[in-house]
Amino acid sequence: MSAPKKVVLAYSGGLDTSIILKWLQTEYGCEVVTFTADLGQGEELEPARAKAILLGIKPENIHIVDVREEFVRDFVFPMFRANALYEGLYLLGTSIARPLISQHLVRIAAETGADAVAMVRRAKAMTRSGSSFPPMR
Repeated sequence: MSAPKKVVLAYSGGLDTSIILKWLQTEYGCEVVTFTADLGQGEELEPARAKAILLGIKPENIHIVDVREEFVRDFVFPMFRANALYEGLYLLGTSIARPLISQHLVRIAAETGADAVAMVRRAKAMTRSGSSFPPMR
């Protein structure tokens, strides 16, 4: 399998996705296209665009898409109707958006001629009793 030439990255502008963005550029020498889903986070969107530019992403390769209506209609409302709970206690949070983000990653990959997509997911360490540990550094 050959190294990717162009990757569409689900990009938040945070530390994890910014490190992966730079890693894709340096390790694979590939062009990176960013996709940021506007799920209603408001003022976090423009700093994500600015950081992507700072990291060498061309403005035309930065995709910030308003998916709020689609997210609520196709994911949030069905989640409420199903009473979907995480660990039987909490309403699902950001994880409910991952399928929608993935759909848009694949769409943008097709539109831009990318040959790969990437998404970062922070792991959650748990004890047997269910207590969370902080992420490993």
